[in-house]
This record gives sequence, structure tokens and C-alpha cells, in this order.
Amino acid sequence: MGNGKLAVITGASTGIGFELAHLAAQEGYDLLIVADEPLINNAADDLKAHGTNVISVEADLATFEGNDTLLAAAGGRPIDILCANAGRGLGKAFVDQDVTDWRRVIDTNVTGTTYLLQKVAIAMKARNEGKILITGSIAGLMPGSYQAVYNASKAYLDSFSYALREELRETDITVTVLMPGPTETEFFERADMMDTKVGVSAKEDPAATAKHGWDAMIAGSGHVVSGLKNKIQAAISHITPDSVLAKMHTGMAEPGSAEKVPESKRVD
Repeated sequence: MGNGKLAVITGASTGIGFELAHLAAQEGYDLLIVADEPLINNAADDLKAHGTNVISVEADLATFEGNDTLLAAAGGRPIDILCANAGRGLGKAFVDQDVTDWRRVIDTNVTGTTYLLQKVAIAMKARNEGKILITGSIAGLMPGSYQAVYNASKAYLDSFSYALREELRETDITVTVLMPGPTETEFFERADMMDTKVGVSAKEDPAATAKHGWDAMIAGSGHVVSGLKNKIQAAISHITPDSVLAKMHTGMAEPGSAEKVPESKRVD
């Protein structure tokens, strides 16, 4: 039996978002899931196996119109949980990137996400109830050489989540930021980063990442860094000069760095 509540999860066709949707369905939430690809409808078919109601929406969350389409699909129902997970990556040197590509990263990760968060938070505040999980990243804690716009967009989300949480401190609404590290999803292929060290190396299971985020959100925690290795990296970022962090990031994300990864440490 469902619990009568609604969870909205963006970027839910694959990866962390898909796993968050499974967790929500297992807890009895009705689902409203969205992605900018037809695969979201296949994801909905899988999620219906949990016995909960699932609505899938194919929409471009880089636009206000796409976010409005998502919100309209809720049919006026209160949103009890929002997992703002949709995001877009982009590799290669900034000077080699097309304007349309880096702008789409910003429009998706920053502008579209901020718009959706404001719309949902306004409604939650009016009811004085709700939980928000924002998928940030430990990438937001370091200058992202060869991922410059992406890392900057995640720094925005990491920062924004803490600010929004503080503004809502006297309400019954919680805001949690999930900070994963490299996770085994389609992210790196879509970001054209399969010639990089981070692109071909073994990464965290998205199901584990999602569980860390879900548990932190339910507990009302302000943030969670997923995975021991990522916790160490996050801690190091706070005491290491930005110039050094940028150089370290070059070793992970520079095109051609995949050649330095031993076969035993590569993903299949």
C-alpha cells in the first residue's frame, strides 16, 4: 500500500535519480519522475513493479517551460519530497567547448534547478512541510580543470543548499545536499570524458550513492558525502590551496589521461 504522498525526482531515467526513485517507491511514495529522454518511460515501467503510482514526464529541465510541464503533471497534488537530481556534465578544456554546450550545463544545473527549487519551496513553505534533496557534488569543492563549468555549477548547488536550509530553519522543511564523487553512471560518456582517468576508472555504485542521500534526507541532515574515499577527498579540499586542487583535477580529467590507468583499475 502507498503512503498517499508524492515524491518528485528529476533526472530519474538512469543513475542516481533512478535509484532514488526505487527507494521512494519502496517506501510507498507515488512518483512523478522526469528526464529529457524517452528512457524515462521505460524507467516508469520498472518502478511500477513496486506497486505504487508512477507518472513519467519527458521534459527539458534546462528551460522554465520544461519545469512548468513537470509541475503541471503533479495535478495540484502537494509535493512531499523533491529530489532535484537532474544535471549535465561537460568535459574538455573550456576554450575548446561550444557556447551552446556550456550554456546548457548552466541552464540545467543552475538556472532550471533553481527555478524548480523556488517553485516547490514556496508551496512547501505555505504548508510548512516537505523534504528537499539536492544532488550537488564533491566536484563543487574544487576547481574543475577540464570540467570548469560543471564544477562551478556544482559549487553553486552546494552553496545554495546550505543557504536555503538556513532560510527555512524555522519551518518543518528540510534541505539536504548529496555530494557524490565519481559514480558509475552514463554521466562520463555523456560528458565526452571516456578518454580521461576518471572516466575509465572504477567508481561508486549509484544505488549506494542514492541510499546515502535518501537516508540523509529522511534524517533531515544538512549534507552527506557519499563514500569513504570521497569523504577523505572532501576533507582534503578544505585545507589544500585551490591552485593545487586545480592541478590535482587535471590529473583526473585531462583528455588523454585514461592512458595512465592500468587495465586492472578500469571499468569494463
